[in-house]
Amino acid sequence: MRSLLLSRYLSVSPTLRPRHISSMVDGFAPRARLRGVVFDMDGTLTVPAIDFAAMYRAVLGDDEYRRIRAESRTGIDILHHIEDWSPDRQRTAYEVIADYERQALDRLQIMPGAAELCGFLDSKNLRRGLITRNVRSAVDLFHQRFGIIFSPALSREFRPYKPDPAPLLHICSSWEVQPSEVMMVGDSLKDDVMCGKRAGAFTCLLDQTGRYDAPEFDRVDLKPDFKVSCLTDVFPLLEANFNLAP
Repeated sequence: MRSLLLSRYLSVSPTLRPRHISSMVDGFAPRARLRGVVFDMDGTLTVPAIDFAAMYRAVLGDDEYRRIRAESRTGIDILHHIEDWSPDRQRTAYEVIADYERQALDRLQIMPGAAELCGFLDSKNLRRGLITRNVRSAVDLFHQRFGIIFSPALSREFRPYKPDPAPLLHICSSWEVQPSEVMMVGDSLKDDVMCGKRAGAFTCLLDQTGRYDAPEFDRVDLKPDFKVSCLTDVFPLLEANFNLAP
């Protein structure tokens, strides 16, 4: 099934799909079967509310933040970075992270197009799951506030967390489907796309601001199968490229 993917990253003709949707899928190949979609939460299902740069600086300090940021084009994996710290220092770091996350909950808003996309998936009887590096209470609040349920919905209490493929493979197992029958949708190249690629799933990068069009990302080997600028772009993407079977 992975043979459906071309070896290079193309922009799809506007006669096939909207101009702002990019794809690696050959439009003339048999369409792959899709049985479920797994979403990231922060910045994908919800409007970005966490100032990650400020949070990283608060945890790492300015000098360490600048050093790590310069060494990683795809971003900082703060949870992985603090794993080797002493227990006391690690506890303090988690308290800072939790404080930023609590503040973000007060501003929690659903991403435009998310409810409509979930309705579309429901109309096709496709499963939907969620994987986030945020805490369980944030997932519970999302479910409660917006009335859209994802199952399974895995938070960072599930270890190992993204970009390890374990949470996505866990969801595939619980759905009794193959990873190649699932798509991972998220706004992070290093977390969401990496997780999906490692699991063997299709991947879709949500890039609202065009951040990943910057020249620095041309040198990054990791590429998503699809890239969209908003969640409403996922509708035609799925219908054009997949056999949407429950």
